[in-house]
Amino acid sequence: MAHSGVPHHLSYPRFLLKVLDRATDGTWRFYAWMFVLTAIALVGANTWAWQVARGMAVTAMSDHVSWGLYIANFTFAVGLAAGGVMMVIPAYLYHDEDMHDVVIIGELLSVAAIVMALGFVVVDLGRPDRFWHMIPGLGKFHWPVSMLTWDVIVLNGYLAINLHVCGYLVYTRYRGERPDPRWYLPFVFLSIIWAISIHTVTAFLYSGLGGRPFWNSALLAPRFLASAFVTGPAFIILSLQLVRRFTAFKVPEGAIRRLLDILRVAALVNLFMLAAELFTHFYTGGHHAAAVRYLWLGMHGHHELVPWMWTSITLNLGAVAVLLTPSLRERRVVINAALVAIFAAVWIEKGMGLIVPGFVPSTLHELVPYAPSIAEWKVTAGVWALGLMVFTVALKVGLQAMTGELRAPGAQADLTVEEKEVA
Repeated sequence: MAHSGVPHHLSYPRFLLKVLDRATDGTWRFYAWMFVLTAIALVGANTWAWQVARGMAVTAMSDHVSWGLYIANFTFAVGLAAGGVMMVIPAYLYHDEDMHDVVIIGELLSVAAIVMALGFVVVDLGRPDRFWHMIPGLGKFHWPVSMLTWDVIVLNGYLAINLHVCGYLVYTRYRGERPDPRWYLPFVFLSIIWAISIHTVTAFLYSGLGGRPFWNSALLAPRFLASAFVTGPAFIILSLQLVRRFTAFKVPEGAIRRLLDILRVAALVNLFMLAAELFTHFYTGGHHAAAVRYLWLGMHGHHELVPWMWTSITLNLGAVAVLLTPSLRERRVVINAALVAIFAAVWIEKGMGLIVPGFVPSTLHELVPYAPSIAEWKVTAGVWALGLMVFTVALKVGLQAMTGELRAPGAQADLTVEEKEVA
């Protein structure tokens, strides 16, 4: 078949230069978007540098509440990364052609989300320069005893898998060559298992802490996965509509409909699991239910998290009602509003509604309220801006390779029908 005719060892530098050129070139909308994200990221980086210099005392965390907004967003970002697999499963297991055309968008989202998750871990470290203590040979990795080491393995492994799959597909399309299934298909199926593992291990990291009864639930891992299969498709659907509007990439309507079907089921499962948890805690009572009462109803005059949770459940129920109403399914503006609402609802539920109640009340039954400081909000916004920058640039380069805009000299413009079937 036709290809660039340039040896691989010579085309790599050209490919990287082309990628760099396309990643930094665009319309005024692209420059405006990247300017805003860069400004936010720089504010976050400056605040984080200030935090490293002055210590974690600049945050609102304490000996009682040692995990706060950073770990809350870490948990959410891991779920967002796992949710990207919702495009891989229909495309490769059920041979959905519409999903196959856009599956790379889900894989690129997983890469950006893992970058954010690792970023939130780094900013949560009081002394990030001491991470080398976990490097095998230099420090003590303490694997397999520590659940934290399992989390390090699955997160970095998932990032490496998705980088390989995306990088290989983009590079072969750049050269106008047929992707060899042996070099990417096993990794695609491995990514499905690995996506489930990253959120399962994260859930085990919490539920394995015996002194924190709020997290001691066998339902925690399934709830994590259900919420991940809500946020992932919601974000991807919104992204697909932006891709359709601002790029030459053709987004099949069937892919959006399929993701909406997945989202409807996952949203109902997520709500059912939440209801099961609430029934168990409120009906049985006892001192182990103190954190849940504090979270939803307040306790002893403390109601810091109550507005967060009732806002979350309101957005969740409203979004599900819209998604399940046949007369509203064809009104894209209403559907998009529901997607934003359910994304925000799960962010609250898996953020402030999951991490903080694990520490309040404390093991000594003390109520030590926590509210993120301005510094924490700035750093958090900076990490999110970094993740969106990674996603934007990766999406821009990846889609240009898929549409033929990014090609090596002499490479064919696109794959033939037979080659697409093989790929």
